[in-house]
Amino acid sequence: MTKTPFRTLLALSTAVLALSGCSSLQDGMGAMKDGMGAMKHRMMGDGSSATATLDATKGNTAKGTVTFKQHGKHVMVHARISGLKPFGEHGFHVHEKGDCSSGDGMGTGGHFNPTAKPHGPQDGDHHAGDLPALKADASGSADVRFHLEGVTLGDGGPTDLSGKGLIVHVGPDDYKTQPTGNSGARIACGVIEPTKPAAAAKSGQHVH
Repeated sequence: MTKTPFRTLLALSTAVLALSGCSSLQDGMGAMKDGMGAMKHRMMGDGSSATATLDATKGNTAKGTVTFKQHGKHVMVHARISGLKPFGEHGFHVHEKGDCSSGDGMGTGGHFNPTAKPHGPQDGDHHAGDLPALKADASGSADVRFHLEGVTLGDGGPTDLSGKGLIVHVGPDDYKTQPTGNSGARIACGVIEPTKPAAAAKSGQHVH
């Protein structure tokens, strides 16, 4: 019976360990790549998006752009508004109808409220359309970011913000007076228009 030299056995064992280590390394690299992809996915947002272009109503100067992005269970909002009262605070709401044709913003109807909640601040019971107030700087501009809970974007459900009106009011919202917050006249009006449907966002398809 031929005996296998000790050195040969040692070489074979080393080769097996090396191959095993290589496989484990490849698995580890694959898992790391998947993890980085998931992190990027969460950071960039994983749903549909929309934009509202705000135009001044008759006799007013407020205007701007507001972007919306579904991010998990939240909708992220970025509002950039100019033409406001310097250092002023302004009520800011999503309204039930996407119609700014009247020139005074009244075509948007009342606050978007599909869950029949009272008007209020974000940390209490509130309309789906109740947003944090806009606070202008010395130049009459506001650049704010916030996230909304309890609403969706582009899913066609009862709390979907797509197609709804967006209004800036002349005065501050007291978050108490029902059902409007007593924030006065509507000085800017826009419609929340979908820019990236959720199905296409998840699949990576281009929207035509």
